[in-house]
Amino acid sequence: MTASYPNLRMRRTRSSGWSRALHRETVLASADLIWPLFVTEGEGVEEPVGTLPGVSRRSVDGIVASAREAVELGIPCVALFPNTPPDRRSDDGSEALNPDNLMCRAIKAIKDGCGSDIGVLTDVALDPYTSHGQDGLLDGDGYVANDETVAVLVDQAMNQAEAGADIIAPSDMMDGRVRAIRMALEMGDRPNVQIMSYAAKYASAFYGPFRDAVGSGGLLKSDKKSYQMDPANAQEALREVELDLAEGADSVMVKPGLPYLDIVARVKDTFGVPTFAYQVSGEYAMIEAAAAAGAGERDALVLETLTAFKRAGCTGVLTYHAAHAARLLDG
Repeated sequence: MTASYPNLRMRRTRSSGWSRALHRETVLASADLIWPLFVTEGEGVEEPVGTLPGVSRRSVDGIVASAREAVELGIPCVALFPNTPPDRRSDDGSEALNPDNLMCRAIKAIKDGCGSDIGVLTDVALDPYTSHGQDGLLDGDGYVANDETVAVLVDQAMNQAEAGADIIAPSDMMDGRVRAIRMALEMGDRPNVQIMSYAAKYASAFYGPFRDAVGSGGLLKSDKKSYQMDPANAQEALREVELDLAEGADSVMVKPGLPYLDIVARVKDTFGVPTFAYQVSGEYAMIEAAAAAGAGERDALVLETLTAFKRAGCTGVLTYHAAHAARLLDG
């Protein structure tokens, strides 16, 4: 190609800041970010998560303050994850259906405090509520029972929708749950509630700090490989996405993020639908560890990795660095 353009110098457009900005192909903005927040019981509580430096569990009043901060920073949506007290966890995860549980109280408080200025995305899965740490109900052999779990997930989703959730995000990876939730929302007079499906969620080694944050890490005695995807598979991800879209998902998610940018790109290229990625807790922790060790400059690492998500085709990114990144972008 360069033989046809003998006077072309690729460095010419990189020679100054204004020119680099003018020719930039991918633009990252605060509006591309979703901020995951961890909710805990109490009032005025802020509990640092040891494996997630700079991230804390906060009581509902603190979650509202974070939501207001997100509005000020131009972050359009927060994602909520509860740290359910041990005495409210059970084999069947029934606390997920309590209309006064942590998740529902946090949703209502954000809506009361921020109104329509911010979207609230809620996680639908049973692992924050089960005493065994799995995302669903167990049969007699310890296997996560698909259809029985889906029935509970539908009730959980409706519980959150009735509390005011804007986006229901099923992260459980049970077959058929998107169709079941969409039908329930339609029949329950909640047709405008979105579904962002964790369509391609992998059985990853990067989830450890998250499980610490929601209190399920020490409870899990086995793995989740019977329902989360094999990290070696790509075509399977496309089948999962296709099914969830056919069942009524408005958008899809790939999780984890950076190790699966090839999946993000293939999903976006194949389907052309709103495609999100979750920069998960292990990814966040590695950036923080690298910065603390002097192996990289934190601000640059944060912005470069988030830009990579956009370049791969992401519509938006769930990241614990959301507030920090928004401040950098605003500056």
